[in-house]
Amino acid sequence: MAEDKEVVVEAEKLQQSDKAVKKKKNNASRIKELEEEIARLKNEYARAYADTENMRKRLQNEHEQLLKYRAQSFVIEILPVLDNLERALAQEVNEEASNFKKGIEMTYQELKAALEKEGVHEVECLNQNFDPNTMQALTSEKNEEFESGKVIEVFQKGYLLKDRILRAAMVKVAE
Repeated sequence: MAEDKEVVVEAEKLQQSDKAVKKKKNNASRIKELEEEIARLKNEYARAYADTENMRKRLQNEHEQLLKYRAQSFVIEILPVLDNLERALAQEVNEEASNFKKGIEMTYQELKAALEKEGVHEVECLNQNFDPNTMQALTSEKNEEFESGKVIEVFQKGYLLKDRILRAAMVKVAE
């Protein structure tokens, strides 16, 4: 009987040992699964963080562009007024209308100063090399006084808002 008891005890020890081995295998398998899950979650977190940072940078850039060019549509609407004031100032007037012309000139100067304050400036093109980025050639003419590619006449002034073209200058170019 003592032998039977020893055999039973040994059998129980073997069972417990088998259970411990199985438990260790299950634990090792579970640890591996959890480590894979951690790696996957870290990767997802890194991607979400990168997406968030990219969106933040893009929105900030869009906001800066919006602020920088906020006056663009208004300025485009005002440019014909500026052109008309320049045409009015180009006219010869008699003595009676000189005060009227002076008032137009003051209005023109104030409008031009306000536009310059917003970053609007005229495209310098007369006697300059033709630049297709800021100028539109309406005609060309053979002219021996100017070298080929030089702007010899400006039909309509061009304007830039900071570094963005608002309206291309309409010009005549020497051939």
